[in-house]
Amino acid sequence: MTNNLRKTEVIKAWEDFVSTPLASLLESHIRTGDEAAVLSLFRDVAANVPAYRAFLAERGIDANGIQSLEDFRQLPAIAKDNYIARYPLKDLCRHGNLSGCDMIAASSGSTGKPTFWPRFFTDELQIATSFEQIFHDSFAADTRRTLAVICFTLGTWVGGMFTTNCCRYLASKGYLITVITPGNNKEEILRVVQELGGNFEQVVLLGYPPFLKDVIDTGLALGVEWQRYQIKLVMAGEVFSEEWRSLVGERIGSQNPCYDSAALYGTADAGVLGNETPLSICIRRFLAENPAAAKALFGESRLPTLVQYDPVNRFFEVQDGQLLFSGNNGVPLIRYNILDTGGIISYDTMLQFLANWGFNPLATLTSDRGVNQLPFVYVFGRSNFTVSYFGANIYPENVAVGLEQPVIQEWVTGKFVLQVKEDADKNRFLSVVVELAPGVEDSEDKRETIANSILTQLLRLNSEFANYVPPEYQIPQVALAAMGDREYFPIGVKHRYTRQ
Repeated sequence: MTNNLRKTEVIKAWEDFVSTPLASLLESHIRTGDEAAVLSLFRDVAANVPAYRAFLAERGIDANGIQSLEDFRQLPAIAKDNYIARYPLKDLCRHGNLSGCDMIAASSGSTGKPTFWPRFFTDELQIATSFEQIFHDSFAADTRRTLAVICFTLGTWVGGMFTTNCCRYLASKGYLITVITPGNNKEEILRVVQELGGNFEQVVLLGYPPFLKDVIDTGLALGVEWQRYQIKLVMAGEVFSEEWRSLVGERIGSQNPCYDSAALYGTADAGVLGNETPLSICIRRFLAENPAAAKALFGESRLPTLVQYDPVNRFFEVQDGQLLFSGNNGVPLIRYNILDTGGIISYDTMLQFLANWGFNPLATLTSDRGVNQLPFVYVFGRSNFTVSYFGANIYPENVAVGLEQPVIQEWVTGKFVLQVKEDADKNRFLSVVVELAPGVEDSEDKRETIANSILTQLLRLNSEFANYVPPEYQIPQVALAAMGDREYFPIGVKHRYTRQ
């Protein structure tokens, strides 16, 4: 691509982004349909990305033979092991040219060796639409002076720099957003909020859920009056419960949980794939209160992340219970398996399902902002984060709800390690090691209260647990560890909630 052609494409992408209202963009994508978009992307990638050309050739696939969505669904899925790790980085980019991208991020390396992901300015504009849905539909940042505090880690990881850029693009589009980037420096975040927050009508904290909770709890201990700042939250990286949303919302003075926070379904591989909306949150909160409905909808005894997505930007499929997506990026991805388990539900199917359970989310919401007829994708995360106990799958999400109950939530940070152990007689038992909040001491009374609370929630939320596990083996054995315990809760390391 010549420099002049690239300039022309960039200018057009920027003009389209700045001048097209969010509602108009989403409506046009809903009308366009996803089939034409994903087939066009496939043809472009097959023609212009050396690695994908080689991938198809090695399998004897003629790209010209892919003429329909049915043909497309027969293509082999790509993943890190059979595609990303097998070809040089430059060959994963268009024309085998790494300089066609202007930024490189690194994955966290949680599944092994860190991976580099190049991208270009126009890729970020495409993703900025997800941020725009949150800042417009949930936070009304088109009319409210907003301080966006980036609490994601800054550096080569995707979260901090990507989020910062997208928020600045929204400011350029006319949103009343001012950005500041303390990163994951807790003391600096608290200073920023207290010294600058009063100049704005609302303050948005963007970061990983456990870290934001830590910031909020630390602030409360130091006397920060969060409710003064009309705090809003944007989160990514972990599944959290609706009890968690309510608990944290209560601590910041939130009055409307459907509009005061939103989660992104994001990944270093392809940026943001979908985002919570007031509608999806309203639905998820109903399902959290009705486990039977949730089990009927999702097929599992745990509540997944539930977001809406733009099918023209990110085309989702489900294969053997795992999510595949296709999307344009610095490294374009076709039928990419990110190893997340989950599913997709159309807008009409979702509303009909809820109507059958006597619930109308559209009548429950207080505004029509955030009601777009976009499809839903639900994400459980990776299946290796569960433990098996008497044949029942035990999910960290079930245990987390037990720690988010009144009184207990004051004792703990929310972190824990779930595992199945054996005693001296080789009898199995469910072990939960829980991290204590600062200044809280271990006691037998606390351990017993926490164990009973976890058991109550497991019986309520997980029918497998209730029916498979003999009653005498159901009560978990709880141990309490100090904050930052080296064995279970080392500081500065990405926390894992299960051990095999």
